[in-house]
Amino acid sequence: MSPKPMTRPGGRSARVQESVHAAVRDLVGEVGRDALTVPMVAARAGVTPSTVYRRWGDLQELLSDVAVERLRPETDPADLGSLRDDLNAWAEQFLDEMASPSGRAYIRDALLGDPDGTNAGQCSAYAAEQIDAVLDRAARRGEPVPDTELMIDGVVAPIMYRILFRPGRLDAAYARELVSRTLDRSDPL
Repeated sequence: MSPKPMTRPGGRSARVQESVHAAVRDLVGEVGRDALTVPMVAARAGVTPSTVYRRWGDLQELLSDVAVERLRPETDPADLGSLRDDLNAWAEQFLDEMASPSGRAYIRDALLGDPDGTNAGQCSAYAAEQIDAVLDRAARRGEPVPDTELMIDGVVAPIMYRILFRPGRLDAAYARELVSRTLDRSDPL
């Protein structure tokens, strides 16, 4: 008996997701988010509205899925040679991207269409992966490193809180201050 062929990565499901995501991104730019409808997205993507409803449930869940994909970091964190410098650069970039008008819209969409918390968890995982990369690099250089969760609690959480609820003071100095406070209170040794 011959082995069952492996499912090829991607396939139709991946093509549908990509075409629907591209349609959402294009249409938001053309007609705006508020005018967007599932039939409009489906027509642009070349699928039926039932395909969109079956996979995403409703427009808000589709927007949430697109937002999570857009919030995925596209590059590795900068390597500036020291833990503090790398974390400062990462935190400044994170704050800048999340606090931008498009970042805020993606955060809102990711949370609104996320009934079970999966998308919010994925966004958190992206930040943790980036921090892990910085910490792993510092550890390889022989630097003492704090716990990833300490960095999430000390840097990411306050940035996200301010973006969502207290939008003042969202600048590079604030990001660096959070990194300093978190590193200064950590005792990785």
